[in-house]
Amino acid sequence: MASSGHWRLVVRVTVTMLAAACAGAPAAQSGPVKPAAAVRPGIEVLLQDSASLVRGKGVGLVSNQGGIDAAGVSDVERLLGAGVRLVALFSPEHGFRGAADPGEAVASTRDSATGLPIYSLYGRTTAPTDSMLAGIDVLLVDLPDVGARYYTNPAPTFGVMRSAARRRMPVVVLDRPNPIGGLVQGNVLDPASRSFVGALAEPMRHGLTLGELARLARLDLGIDADLHVIPAAGWSRDQSFAATGLPFVRPSPNLKDPESLFHYPGTCLFEGTALSVGRGTDAPYRQIGAPWLDPPVVLSEARRWKLPGVRFEPVEFTPEHPADGKYAGIPVKGIRLILTDERTYDPTLTAVVLLTAIRRVHPDSLRISPRGFDRLAGGPALREAIMAGQDPEAIAAAWIAPREAWLAHRRPVLLYR
Repeated sequence: MASSGHWRLVVRVTVTMLAAACAGAPAAQSGPVKPAAAVRPGIEVLLQDSASLVRGKGVGLVSNQGGIDAAGVSDVERLLGAGVRLVALFSPEHGFRGAADPGEAVASTRDSATGLPIYSLYGRTTAPTDSMLAGIDVLLVDLPDVGARYYTNPAPTFGVMRSAARRRMPVVVLDRPNPIGGLVQGNVLDPASRSFVGALAEPMRHGLTLGELARLARLDLGIDADLHVIPAAGWSRDQSFAATGLPFVRPSPNLKDPESLFHYPGTCLFEGTALSVGRGTDAPYRQIGAPWLDPPVVLSEARRWKLPGVRFEPVEFTPEHPADGKYAGIPVKGIRLILTDERTYDPTLTAVVLLTAIRRVHPDSLRISPRGFDRLAGGPALREAIMAGQDPEAIAAAWIAPREAWLAHRRPVLLYR
């Protein structure tokens, strides 16, 4: 945890705080009318209330297919339509259109629609270079997050902040809601285990928005960036994604629907094991499996814990050309996770229960990769506890005190109720 001196650090972060506002009634038109969104994402708030941050300046945009307004119009179109001088685009993992496979290095290219260069931040570099920033006065960041520590979009955001800080260039994060809400669950990453998929010492499910994560990174990573966050107007942490009225866009090829996002903070841990997470199927991260798995016996063990908010079903699936290479073309016996109540569901505890149940039923088959699993789990403690046969409740109980300390630590960066 940070020292008391760290807490006295004065954070020079400009935050544009805006009152919640509801969109007006749409113009009359034929056919069904889509209800106005209850939430306005940062791109709309910027152009309506804070355009001075970009007016008359050369602008770089860090975004992807999820950078859209409430009507589904892209940030690029909105910015160009408002007369903003876009100089360059920057993309995270999966590329600017979100089509590249997980882990696939993405090359820099040129946007066929606008002619603008698209510089990849997931390949040879994960932060803009000086040559990439030529002609740019301010950087906008609009990257959808998924609410889980393992997701890769925060890391390039922090890289952008570091590059901008060296050039004393402002960074403006166009915020949007956390799609799985404000619940905080799971263990806190050991700072010694920081990586591209765990840049901050935060819980598996952190409950923050990307703008708040950027503010936290400024504190915890010592990034002296001129950071501005444009909050999403009208959003509160207890609001479901469906209630925002915003369109759902796949944040990556294997997160196909909103339900998969709720399971991801737990099922992503299985990436570091001998089980498939369903990549290359119609329900990745909503199911786990292996050819040797005995779902009925494992579920009999797991159901003893009476986990809230989720139910399980035995399932069979065959991964087709999964990016992780697990069981491609091989029939797999699996377990499907079905969300029943997002208010009570804890995907991190659910994952631990399933892992410990599989360990008891298949002690010789559950192989856990120390390097891959520990990177996701934020250190070796979880793997060691599972392999030692510890009780899931004891494992989860050890998470409580560090998580409570982190909740106190994050208070200065919060932007939403």
